Formats: sequence, C-alpha cells, structure tokens
Amino acid sequence: MKKRIALILMLTLMLTLLTGCAGTPVVYYTDCNCSSNGTGSTPPVTPAEGALKTGLVITTSIKNSKNAEVADYDVTMVAVLVDDNGIIRDCIIDGIATKVNFDNTGTITSDLTKPVQTKNELGKNYGMVAWGGAKYEWNEQADALAKYAIGKTVAQLKNGAIDASGKAPAGSDLAATATIYLGGYVAAIEAAVANAKHLGAQSGDTLKLASVNSVSGSTSATAEKAGTAQLDATVTALTMKDGVITSCAIDSVQAKVAFDKTGTITTDVTKAVQTKNELGKNYGMVAWGGAKYEWNEQAASFAAYVTGKTAAQVAGIAVTDKNAPAGADLSATVTIAIGDFQALIAKAMK
Repeated sequence: MKKRIALILMLTLMLTLLTGCAGTPVVYYTDCNCSSNGTGSTPPVTPAEGALKTGLVITTSIKNSKNAEVADYDVTMVAVLVDDNGIIRDCIIDGIATKVNFDNTGTITSDLTKPVQTKNELGKNYGMVAWGGAKYEWNEQADALAKYAIGKTVAQLKNGAIDASGKAPAGSDLAATATIYLGGYVAAIEAAVANAKHLGAQSGDTLKLASVNSVSGSTSATAEKAGTAQLDATVTALTMKDGVITSCAIDSVQAKVAFDKTGTITTDVTKAVQTKNELGKNYGMVAWGGAKYEWNEQAASFAAYVTGKTAAQVAGIAVTDKNAPAGADLSATVTIAIGDFQALIAKAMK
C-alpha cells in the first residue's frame, strides 16, 4: 500500500514539473497532424534558450468589388517573431491591392498574365505620393508601424500606435510618418502574434516575408457556367541564419468572386475570406479530393521538411512529372505540386 502511494506521489510530481503555472504543458506543437517522416504525427518542438515564435497571418477583403466592373482584392500579410513574454522581436508588413475587371457580358477584360506585385514590391509605383499627395509611400508607412511594434507587447502596441479613430495619435513619432489608417494593420499584427509558434527560430535569426501571387485562374462567364475572378496568394514567414532556414510557416488564400453572364456578382463580398490554413478540413482535399492529408497539413509538413535546408537544397527537391515530391520521405505526407512552395522559399531567401 505504501509503495502504491509513493508511486502516485511520484507521478503527480512529474506531471507538476512538466506543467506550467497556468496548467499549460511546457511543450509546443504545430497545428499539423502529419510529419515529413510519414508517421502521421508531428514531433513536439521544445524551445531552447533564446527561442522565438514565428507567426504569419493573411487577411483578405473583397468588399469593394462592383457588379459588371471589378473584383477588388485588398490583402494584408504580416510576419512576426515573438518571445515567450509576448514581446514582438521583429515584424514585417506587406499587402496586395489588385483588381480583375469584367464587363456587363461577364467577360474578363484584365490581362491575367500580368504579374501581381505586393505593395512593398511596388514601392513608389504604388502611387500614394505621386497620385495621393501623401508624404510617405505605403511601404514606408507600413515599415514605420512594423518598426514601432518591435520591443512591444500587443497591448502596448495597441495603446500607443492608434487612437480611437484607428490612426496614429496626433503629435506622436509614428504619426509623423504613418498617416494611413492603421487599425487593420494593428489587428493583423495581433493575429500574427496569436498564431505564432515555436518552429525553430532563435534570437538573431533574420525574419523574411514573401508571397507568390496570380490571377491567372480567373475565367469569363459563359451561358453554361459562371465566371470567376480569382486571386491566389501563397505566403511564407520564415527565418534564416547563415543561409539556412531556421523556421518556416506557409499559408495561402484563394479568393474568388463569382459573376454571371451579365456581370452580376453572385458571391457574398461582405463575408470573410478564409485562408487555407483557417479552412483546415473544410478546404476539402480529403473529403472531396481523396487526399490522405489536408492542404494545411501538407503545407506544414513541407515547411517542417525545408527547415534546416538552404535555398539550393529546397530548389533541388526531386519532383515527379506532376511537380509533386518524388522522394519517399516528403511524398509520404506531401502529395500536392510544390512548385509554388519552392518558388516562395527562393523568393524569401533572396
């Protein structure tokens, strides 16, 4: 009897040591239920001293789309590094503002082959200074907010970066550069911090944010089938040191605006556009496509697989004639084409 009591006490002590003061186990997991070794479970990531969490968020609005005229896309992307005290150690903000035009016959009039650049890539060509009369361009204002966020918790950021109107407080250092509405960007930073996980990043690593974007999947309406204006944006937040990936998160948004033969929009443009990670099993690759793993699981598995690799090693991943992984270690959990993923990593690591 005494031995049994002693055993119970010992087990209780062990569980206590493995549990934080708020009852949270001191181990960290990704959202993926798969792994690059094909075992179907992701090994726990135990943060080392100096470890940082990597966060990524994509928010998308199509609310400004108009019948017989345009599908209007406004995308915000944020990458963060956060420590275990909730302090933002690095932050990058970017966005996509693009349109697909169509007329009252449901015919797309935009050039769908034209590259879709982000606001940071456009720089001064975004036109806030030249055409909007702003003192600073969008990328400069976004960078000012990102730099302001560094060293702060979300609460401190929200308290100092914006007033009740969602703009930088009058007279503040931030207001001298950032005159645009900041409320949505601050909310995106907050969401990225909430999404952040221990994926291998360490203090001193370089944070990168990149996206591969296209509207080439858009189609005009016909008498038999509705038209679709479609923006595909695949995004990564990764960290690197000495040319090697130390952490990686990947997400994607496939934003569709459907319209009929008269150019009348049939999509509810007020509804939130979820990313593929947010959709999870509702994206339907398992239920409707017969896949073994859902898109978000496959993306997480790929991200885990490339962690520890150089850009050249990622570019050199062997693929099949369908551009899916050829090697048994990766193909066990990633069966989708990985061309966009490889291009994404190459772009981020430039």
